Amino acid sequence: MSNQAAPHRIVFANEKGGTGKSTTAVHVAIALAYQGAKVAAIDLDPRQRTLHRYLENRTETERRRSIDLPNARFAVFQGDTIAELDALIAEMSEGADFLLFDTPGRDDAFARHVATEADTLVTPLNDSFVDFDLIGQVDAETFKVRRLSFYAELIWEARKKRAMATIEQKRREMDWVVVRNRTQHTEARNMRRLDGALTELSKRVGFRIAQGLSERVIYRELFPSGLTLLDKGHLGELGTSHLVARQELRALLQGLNLPMPARGAPELALAAQG
Repeated sequence: MSNQAAPHRIVFANEKGGTGKSTTAVHVAIALAYQGAKVAAIDLDPRQRTLHRYLENRTETERRRSIDLPNARFAVFQGDTIAELDALIAEMSEGADFLLFDTPGRDDAFARHVATEADTLVTPLNDSFVDFDLIGQVDAETFKVRRLSFYAELIWEARKKRAMATIEQKRREMDWVVVRNRTQHTEARNMRRLDGALTELSKRVGFRIAQGLSERVIYRELFPSGLTLLDKGHLGELGTSHLVARQELRALLQGLNLPMPARGAPELALAAQG
């Protein structure tokens, strides 16, 4: 690599599928590109390739419509070793301000590797105790947290090692953000129990909690074209649900509190779009 600063690594990781991880990753990548940042993305799931296919579709839409859209460089990792992954990371890091990783919805050695090296680790969760089990187990009667999960222990240890090396390596401490996706259908009592368990665990482990994206048809509709909610001029007339979804996206991006490069726009691009 050159003498440039290493890109800020954002890892979207959850060992359970169906949490909106890839959708969140794509929208964050494009939001950063809209702000003038140079973004690269690596898909660590060579079977599903959701992020990779989404950005491929976006590139094809640009070609088909003869338009220019903010985009990210992207690749899918198909190697067999950590050394091969590190080589791809070095290649994709060249010239990038941000390097995003979309990981598989399963236990995976490569996902663990990039998660422990993240500057910002984003863990989307659906509002259910099935998903909460990824990071902690609760008592069946009191819903108090009994113990950390293996995954939470892994990240806890990685953050401790990172904190000790932060000054020496001149790297930021890892910021772990648990993003609560698809919350609108959660029953009120269960919501309160989840609120309590997440708050308790966040104090013990040190992650932050951010509100994420609700489950909306719009995200599935956008996938074939590779467009996002930020591409207002190419989406046609937006309905109320689309506008609400964009508000959620704006709040999520602000909640992630990512460090923008000096040349980047100071405000989110979609903030000016209503």
